[in-house]
Amino acid sequence: MTNEDIEKLSKLCRIACSNEEKEKLRQNLSKILGYVDQLRQIDTTGIPPCNTVLSELSSVMREDEVGEPLSRDVFLSQAPAHVGGMIRVPPVIQFE
Repeated sequence: MTNEDIEKLSKLCRIACSNEEKEKLRQNLSKILGYVDQLRQIDTTGIPPCNTVLSELSSVMREDEVGEPLSRDVFLSQAPAHVGGMIRVPPVIQFE
């Protein structure tokens, strides 16, 4: 990771960092990428993919059950904010 890479990442992520924070971030990301490179060097030929390391455990999720829906008034009374019968959420995308 170069200083230019960190500058680009901080702009993309909209993160304001001091020079010390940028240097620490560069060092940490370099270590992480080094670990990923070590993992790439491991020969996994013949090893099946693993989705979970707890395959012997059964699912802890319950079965879906159809129930009675909440009325709009009860539903909205539990929302932190609502406008015009709809839940108000913070904006996700803001245009400048």
